[in-house]
Amino acid sequence: MLPAFAPYLVVSALHLVLQYVGPAWSVTATKSLLMPLLALAVVLLARPVRRAAPLLLLGGIAFSWGGDVLLTFPGDGWFAAGLASFLLAHVVYIVLFLRLPRARRRPPVWSYVYWAWVVAMLALLLPHAGMLAVPIVLYAIAIGLMATCASMHGGWIALGGAFFVVSDSVLALGRFLPGYEFAAHDFVVMSTYLAAQGLIAWGVVAKLRAGRPASAPSSPAPARPADATAR
Repeated sequence: MLPAFAPYLVVSALHLVLQYVGPAWSVTATKSLLMPLLALAVVLLARPVRRAAPLLLLGGIAFSWGGDVLLTFPGDGWFAAGLASFLLAHVVYIVLFLRLPRARRRPPVWSYVYWAWVVAMLALLLPHAGMLAVPIVLYAIAIGLMATCASMHGGWIALGGAFFVVSDSVLALGRFLPGYEFAAHDFVVMSTYLAAQGLIAWGVVAKLRAGRPASAPSSPAPARPADATAR
């Protein structure tokens, strides 16, 4: 699987370096390539892509790419449009995670920290959100649900959901919280975002390649007749 993901990994590293040493156009150019390269890895590895799970994964990546592009433009209008595109990406990921066979039927106890995070972030941000208050509430709920659904899969997918929460939290604090200063802000936002997308894609593709039916909801294994020799 690694060779298919290599272009995404290389351009991700290049993009992070260019944030410090490159001209602005190179940062924008590499950012616009990231999600298409991730989608290419999915297309190469998750054949046939006509199945529901690969299509949902590609849909989430496509909406994320739309958010990446829209957020490169200045102004609240473009920010709201980018937020809407990422909101749709999270909705698609939620559907994907609920359709995939899961490691557990219910979210683990630790995942409820995401809802404490939702409450804390909204308490911090809403007094400064202005006209974007409603979109921010919807977005916070969506990413909380996405991360909670990811936690039921464990492994790479759960870790990807957690990195997404970190990335969006740092981004939101930088955008709305007065007096917020963090020298490595852009690097942290993008590095955790790229890790999130890559880990989610890797985890989903690994599940699909393991041969488990991607469209079947998770359910308990059927009971087997008891072995007469069992103790």
